[in-house]
Amino acid sequence: MSIRFTAKARRGVVALTVAAGLASGVAGCGGGGDGGDDKKPEKSASASKDDGSGPSPQEGQSEEPLAELRGPDGLNLKIMSATRDAGGFVTINADLKNDGSKTSVLSSQLTGNETEIMRNGQSFGGATLVDSKGKKRYYVLRDTDGRPLTTSGVQTVKAGETIPIFLQFPAPPASTTQVSFQLPTFPTASINISG
Repeated sequence: MSIRFTAKARRGVVALTVAAGLASGVAGCGGGGDGGDDKKPEKSASASKDDGSGPSPQEGQSEEPLAELRGPDGLNLKIMSATRDAGGFVTINADLKNDGSKTSVLSSQLTGNETEIMRNGQSFGGATLVDSKGKKRYYVLRDTDGRPLTTSGVQTVKAGETIPIFLQFPAPPASTTQVSFQLPTFPTASINISG
């Protein structure tokens, strides 16, 4: 019976420790207090905005886009980075902006015409990378459930709105540093892969 009591006591101590940790975390994160404390972080945040610093190198984005593609209905796709990851992927980060004067509805062609991808709703799954030197085409990667590894669920872009998107592809050989990026309804662009 002493073993059973010891096990119950240990569970109680663990539960008490977790509860105390959570309580102190909530107390430390509280937003209360006088108005003077609330103003200090705003000043430091605005100071960091005013210094003109761009994205950090860790984000893999440069100030100048690798390519800019003009699509239908005022859509403008700026490819900001194409980075080779250690896991054998190429991740493309881009900004999709509506330069038009009215809301733009994204074409279902962007999703592609593969049944498995189409089942998962609107996405950028129709994009491809073409390695003309190696004579290979790379399609957007999919997870084990067939969902494309890309931004999904975007159906409209309001006038003036910018939406960040990402796409992941299998990486071409390390010797391939330049590929063509293709996305339905947009022109083809040549981009350089870093990393």
